[in-house]
Amino acid sequence: MGKPTILVVDDESHIVELVKFNLEKEGYHVITAENGKEAAEMAKMKKPDLIILDVMLPEMDGYEVCRIIQKDSEISDTPIIMLTAKCEEIDKVLGLEIGADDYVTKPFSPRELLARVKARLRRAAKQKPETDDGKGIIRMDGLVIDPERFEVQLAGTRLDLTPKEFELIRFLAKSPGRVLTRDFLLENIWGYEYIGDTRTVDVHIRHLRQKIESDPANPIYIETVRGIGYKFKEKR
Repeated sequence: MGKPTILVVDDESHIVELVKFNLEKEGYHVITAENGKEAAEMAKMKKPDLIILDVMLPEMDGYEVCRIIQKDSEISDTPIIMLTAKCEEIDKVLGLEIGADDYVTKPFSPRELLARVKARLRRAAKQKPETDDGKGIIRMDGLVIDPERFEVQLAGTRLDLTPKEFELIRFLAKSPGRVLTRDFLLENIWGYEYIGDTRTVDVHIRHLRQKIESDPANPIYIETVRGIGYKFKEKR
């Protein structure tokens, strides 16, 4: 297994060099970007194992970069640590709601940042669902999701899911423990014409729970994150 690759994005060169030095000292492979557009392109091209992303960037801010990454199914599960001088609670909430996994404010301790990087990489490795080589089949505690056959089985029994229900469980299950907002699910499953109608997601989640949960009122697989969206159960 090769060294984890970390993309560091900041328009302040001394910050980039500080973070890069400390990460490389720990054995990580580091790539860098100095603006939002370059960051989005590198994330798609290099597919790093983790991204350290500043909010205030030229050309495109970190929030927009985060949104772009969330829309790309190939990299949407990449852990993101937001790095910024902003410390208002609203900024932190916004970052987390659009897909960031953690938030560190400047000035920061390199040791603290390194600890958060290690924790996020460990968590990402632990939460990665089991898949069959080359087939993309997801297995998680009795559930088997087969994207090629558009088929879901629970404890060996095939479930009768609608196409939208299948897409919902597939999106959620491929990133266990990660919160997906209602707007993200609407945009990626239903399309732009449904944006704003979050009731659509809630109704389909309710129907899906009735099919996969032994007690839909106390769900095990799909958890509600109040005011934000939903997440699939974390692997224990």
